[in-house]
Amino acid sequence: MGSPESRKGSGKRTMTSEWEKLYQAAILETNWSKIEQRIQSADSAIGARLHDFSVDHGGTPEEKQRIQDALSGLSVLRREVVEHRSKAG
Repeated sequence: MGSPESRKGSGKRTMTSEWEKLYQAAILETNWSKIEQRIQSADSAIGARLHDFSVDHGGTPEEKQRIQDALSGLSVLRREVVEHRSKAG
């Protein structure tokens, strides 16, 4: 995965991992024809990170919570895609 880049939070420095970048790209995508691919990319990156956790027992409790939140967000986004498709077709 790519190297994390720093970002400013509430006065403290945090890292943005690749899965977080891909998740943000998915939730911010406005082009319906691209959303499913963005969801899949984010989901794959999250899956890879979860695999990393199982191999090296890594990850902080905070990152694990962010992953759970992201998976919930992707679930909501998937439902919105299904709704959009049913209204469009």
